[in-house]
Amino acid sequence: MSLRPIDAVLFDFSGTLLAVEPPLDWLRRAAAPLGLTFDDAESAAMVERLLWAGRPGGPAPSDLTGPHVDAYATRDLSVEQHRDAYIALMTRADLPDPRLASALYDAMFPPEAWVPYADAAPVLAALRAHGVRVAVVSNIAHDLRPTFDHHGLTQWIDAFVFSYEVDAMKPSPKIFSAACEELGVEPARALMVGDTTADAGAVEVNMPALVLPASPPGAVHGLDAVLALAGI
Repeated sequence: MSLRPIDAVLFDFSGTLLAVEPPLDWLRRAAAPLGLTFDDAESAAMVERLLWAGRPGGPAPSDLTGPHVDAYATRDLSVEQHRDAYIALMTRADLPDPRLASALYDAMFPPEAWVPYADAAPVLAALRAHGVRVAVVSNIAHDLRPTFDHHGLTQWIDAFVFSYEVDAMKPSPKIFSAACEELGVEPARALMVGDTTADAGAVEVNMPALVLPASPPGAVHGLDAVLALAGI
């Protein structure tokens, strides 16, 4: 039983409907075209440094100082800002080849670099079957539609609202309001589902939020909670 009627659900992308591939796979896929190979110990150490420095689609970077702070805070407002921010962050990881940061950045874009959670498609299908409208609302600086097409998820999505297209990043109320306008619903009758406190910024427009910490790629992510809240 829902606490109030839900006509629409807004989903975050990374860590909510899909997860980025395991970091070792990402490193190997980026390094191979450059003719670079690393043994297991080298790969593990490099991945640890990259996760600290800032992996696109991964956890927030650590120990930001100086210009990195502002660059990271505004990274999702344009393609150029996103690329520049992440390449600068990854160069902090003491990479063995100067080409690798760009290769790692580019390796996040192919749809196969993303893995849907096991319960994403069933939950999206159930929402559609019950007339609940769905939007993907993401802080991102590139078009995610090909990724959703590749994984067969677009059929259940009514709208895509991306920060770089609306010039606003979560938790700004502007991006949540834009999604509701796109769907034709009142914020109070929608639900925001994400994995960070930025997603919970939806409460500023009187929209309830459900925050589910990110799960490993391909796992069952607990999205059935969305159906319970929608009374499905």
